[in-house]
Amino acid sequence: MTDDRAKLGAEMRTRLWGPNLPRSSMPERIQRYTNDHLFGDVWQDPALTTQEHSLITCAVLVALGRDEQQKVHFRGARNLGISREKLEAMIGHVMHYAGWPVGATASRVLKEVWDQMDTEAKL
Repeated sequence: MTDDRAKLGAEMRTRLWGPNLPRSSMPERIQRYTNDHLFGDVWQDPALTTQEHSLITCAVLVALGRDEQQKVHFRGARNLGISREKLEAMIGHVMHYAGWPVGATASRVLKEVWDQMDTEAKL
């Protein structure tokens, strides 16, 4: 079972971020738990599509003001085909519940990520 979850987790992370997965400074044990449980189990729940898992994750990160994690997950959302317009609409919705400052910050982070990915695509 653990091997299956590890494989599913690695496949999900590759779908989100491609073969060059983001580097993590977390201890190996925490990285394994994240891969096997979060991406190999939680993100596999068929009640939500992968895009829905991604959008929910982005919304939570915006609400909590987690800028660094937003960078990673906005990139993943784009790689899954979630449009910038949909992410902007999500930010607009979340900021009404979580506060204007988190919306302003998330808008800046989204622009940075989108601009960086556009530049990378031209290379």
